[in-house]
Amino acid sequence: MTSLDERLKRPGLIIAPGAYDALSARLAAQAGAEVVYMTGFGVAGAGFGLPDIGLVSAAEMMERVRVIAAAAAPVPLIADGDNGHGGPLNAARLARAYEQAGAECIQIEDQVIPKRCGHMEGKEVVAIEEAAAKIRAAADARTSNAFKIMARTDARATHDLDEALRRGDAFLNAGADILFIEAPRDEAEMRKVADTFKGVPLVANIVEDGKTPYLGAKELEALGFRIALFPVSALLAITARLQGVYATLLKGEGLPMGEPRVTFQRYNELIGLNEMLADAAAINDKTGK
Repeated sequence: MTSLDERLKRPGLIIAPGAYDALSARLAAQAGAEVVYMTGFGVAGAGFGLPDIGLVSAAEMMERVRVIAAAAAPVPLIADGDNGHGGPLNAARLARAYEQAGAECIQIEDQVIPKRCGHMEGKEVVAIEEAAAKIRAAADARTSNAFKIMARTDARATHDLDEALRRGDAFLNAGADILFIEAPRDEAEMRKVADTFKGVPLVANIVEDGKTPYLGAKELEALGFRIALFPVSALLAITARLQGVYATLLKGEGLPMGEPRVTFQRYNELIGLNEMLADAAAINDKTGK
């Protein structure tokens, strides 16, 4: 499997579907994803039953990175680090922890504490100097340059696009490898981002019902973006599915025949049961049990 560092050296758009737990990460990898994206929005909701407003701690996010990276392996993982969970020292510690946990990239944004999902209202950002200091600290903390720093700014919502572009330039100077200008409002703004940062790996964050135009891979690549995140697509779809399944079960009739699902056997195959049992048998053979 190609690392994120190697993949970024090759042309073509990288589609990174969002995963929120180990099962979704494993299925995304099995579906053929080149890169998996750990969504903080999804981790907060699916893992803790909470909205994405900065309630999940750094320690909890570190643990989720380890679990999700292992489930997605060998597919590389980009992991949401929110706003670094503090100042520059916190951002540095988080970057080291994410790298050690198996992620190949950490995303750090410039929002205040507590933060909000990038497509929510009422966001605030820290001063540009503070935000750049976090990026610099994260970049300096990594043990290998193959571990990437994705710098995100939410200044388009709080100020304007020009301020977002100014911050993007500051983040690149601070050591960011990948730039994420969150929530441009139309294709003209997306084109301006791409024209301003030609040659820089740029992220397009494609969110259902969000503020950015919902474009496909060909359109995004033509505009000049390198990574397309679809962070909550699976989460929103499965949420509707769970609502329907639980409503049906509570009628006391079970799932009707023909209801879309995998079989019990197929689920165990997808989750790796057969391989684990084979490994256990091989170990027993070697130890004479």
